Amino acid sequence: MGEERGRSGSETTRERQKLKQQALEYYRKNDVPRRLEELLNATFYLKPADVYGHLANCFSKLAKPPTICKVVGKTVLDGLGLPTLQVEMFCTVQNFHKSICSVAMATDFEVQENAFPELAEGEEAGRLDAVSTAIQWVNETITQDLQGLEPSSQAEVDQVLRTFFENKVQEDRERKDLEKGLEDSAEPTPAPVMPASPPPPPAAKKKGQKPAMKPSFIEKPIVPPEPAEPVLCGSMAVGAVSLAAAKASAELSGSPLYFRIALLKRQQEPPAKLTIPLLMVSLVSCGKSSPGKLNLMKEVICIPHPGLTAKQGVEMLMEIQKQINKAIETPPPQKAEPKKGHNEGKRGQQLITGKMSHLGCLTITSDTIEQPLLLIQGICENLGLKMGMNLHLAINCAAQDLMDYNKGKYEVVTGMYKNATEMIDLYVDLINKFPSIVALIDPFRKEVTGFTLNLMTKHRIKSHSLGPVI
Repeated sequence: MGEERGRSGSETTRERQKLKQQALEYYRKNDVPRRLEELLNATFYLKPADVYGHLANCFSKLAKPPTICKVVGKTVLDGLGLPTLQVEMFCTVQNFHKSICSVAMATDFEVQENAFPELAEGEEAGRLDAVSTAIQWVNETITQDLQGLEPSSQAEVDQVLRTFFENKVQEDRERKDLEKGLEDSAEPTPAPVMPASPPPPPAAKKKGQKPAMKPSFIEKPIVPPEPAEPVLCGSMAVGAVSLAAAKASAELSGSPLYFRIALLKRQQEPPAKLTIPLLMVSLVSCGKSSPGKLNLMKEVICIPHPGLTAKQGVEMLMEIQKQINKAIETPPPQKAEPKKGHNEGKRGQQLITGKMSHLGCLTITSDTIEQPLLLIQGICENLGLKMGMNLHLAINCAAQDLMDYNKGKYEVVTGMYKNATEMIDLYVDLINKFPSIVALIDPFRKEVTGFTLNLMTKHRIKSHSLGPVI
């Protein structure tokens, strides 16, 4: 019995010695004794009121940087009630799993307010498919590939996402090639084509018959619209996760997201002053979906003068927007009815009505091209703002939405159709009337011909008023 007790006691002593050696090795490997000694000595001289709070702050600085432990994708509804992707990023912070941030990424499907039911159903099905595919990518593959990476290492995170996306593109290409090969093999072999019989000889001209008149010009056919660029189903997951990593890094460092993004480009000490891009705010919309007759102006965009600060520009734009809301809510004054035979053709001031569009601006009722511009011009005059000095305008024409392919012309106003040459004259005349317009966005379709481009350049040189065409 005594020998067994002695043997068990010696084994316990050896185990304790072994544990002590392992503990010493573990702490030495992590440099704990030296750091702890320095920290305790510094704390003694500082003598903080909250000793443990001071030690906790010091230890938190020595902790390992947060790493990504999980990325979760889910379906949420956007501002229009449509399904979209939301990505939530979890990180390991001081041995605890924490939810750091979440971001929502819009789909690539354009919102059509007056679309046909068949088209709307197809877009809805495509949107749901894209969102569900993106969620599957995030929850299965991307979350595993990003585990252990630091969200602050944006370049490393983006490289992982880039590799993942390239593999998905290659898989999609191989799938399409396989489907095309199967379709080609399933098609029956066409029968040999028999040579066509020679055409009958032309009828002999009768004596005294005049030759047929040839047309003096040949009307060029309208080029059909370009097919939409293919977008890989689910590709929004890549952008959403990349943005989530940047936002998580900003949250963990306690800095704004825009500051974090600026540092990604500079890769140096934070600048003392940041220059943000020029403000461009959509004020009103008079496009194809607006209740009035005007279709040309999908967005009337206001651009504050570059000399103004961002705060001054935002305050000015908010005041203009406020006055537009007042103009919509206030009915025009009633004018006395003219006597018969006097100005019977003139009408009173039109009532301006509006609603908020999915673009974030007011969709107002306009029947003429000048009406929305005159509205903004009058408001600026009442506020003491000078168009062309304090602010400028840009017009998003969205010409691809105005084309009537049956007539081959742009329907700028309901019932008013113009070809490309007439559109240039319209733009030049409009800019001559309103010199504060400095940009036209999509004034023509993408399929615009070289002749039209040359004509645009010619008018720009003559009038110096067409402005940059974005």
